[in-house]
Amino acid sequence: MKIFAIRDESAQEQKDLAYLLYYEQEKRFYIELPESADAWETPLLLDSFVKRGETTVNSYWSKIWVQQRIVPTDRQNIGEILRDNHLKEYDEYELLMLAMGRCAQDDYYLVPIDEKELPEEITKRFSKRIEDVLPLEDHCLLVFFRDGVVKKCDLQKHFEKTKAFQILLKKPDYFQHVQMQTGGYGVAWDVNMTVSDAMLYRIGKSVPLTAADFRNFAAHRVINAAEAAEILGCSRQNIIDLTKRGKLHPIKTSEKSTLYLKSEVLKRNWQ
Repeated sequence: MKIFAIRDESAQEQKDLAYLLYYEQEKRFYIELPESADAWETPLLLDSFVKRGETTVNSYWSKIWVQQRIVPTDRQNIGEILRDNHLKEYDEYELLMLAMGRCAQDDYYLVPIDEKELPEEITKRFSKRIEDVLPLEDHCLLVFFRDGVVKKCDLQKHFEKTKAFQILLKKPDYFQHVQMQTGGYGVAWDVNMTVSDAMLYRIGKSVPLTAADFRNFAAHRVINAAEAAEILGCSRQNIIDLTKRGKLHPIKTSEKSTLYLKSEVLKRNWQ
């Protein structure tokens, strides 16, 4: 992760107005704003977030801010510009670095900083980013946060009043394909279907569990077909047959393996 402080060259007092974070592998930008940010000092476009009291700018608007500071993709001589700057392809981050974020419209620029140089209020936000997420039934998510808090988040009402999420109400299976966003900034089903970590932390109800509890459950209570065969004293072919006849119910199947709950396999010995 690369971190940059956003500053104003024309300001008499040099201070960090915001922070740009770039995740290299995913090529994803995020901007963090100080809680004391002044809308009059904050760069254009980002000032609207300050006015709404939002301190984290999502990846979509962070990328828009970056794009406003670099040569656009539809520039007529874009190929020549890339060659002159020794770039093999259009890369927003590389183009941004050519002038360290400077552009003709204003006096803002970027200064590389280390994560240790971020103010405490920003690093505290990192502790509430998402560590993992598990889809449940009835449009609920079990969300694991970096501070150790685990919350059950009911998104039914949010989906009902937000048009972009209507498909998740119509296709429950699609809901199961939730993914954690880069940096733990939220969850997503598609580019236009995202829910921020801040919202999930706010609406979720804490549950007395930890991520370690789930790791222990997976390690000790989930078994593969070979382990199931050993418990039942039969062949893997018998396990396959029991599965086909609906006597065993796999929790996950793939071309290479099938997983079962150990408790269900043990119950076969009781019958």
